[in-house]
Amino acid sequence: MTVTSEMKKELIEKHGTSPEDTGSVQSQVAILTARIKQLTEHFLEHPKDHASRRGLLKLVGKRRSLLNYLKKKNYEAYKQLISDLGIRK
Repeated sequence: MTVTSEMKKELIEKHGTSPEDTGSVQSQVAILTARIKQLTEHFLEHPKDHASRRGLLKLVGKRRSLLNYLKKKNYEAYKQLISDLGIRK
């Protein structure tokens, strides 16, 4: 149910500024998006898991604040990231 280290490495290499850049906003948003997708799949099987739903809401809020920061600082990187991850339509 968690994002494995191999998945994290792939996401960081794809969206980060360098392969070791785990702290960039783009890589953090990519990792959070992967976790959010896994949790939404989890809720299809377990709809009454309210404790995990609270964690999901916290992750969505964290991703939202990181995206707002990226939108203010680098709008082109924001547009590229949301199109790559398929967050917005």
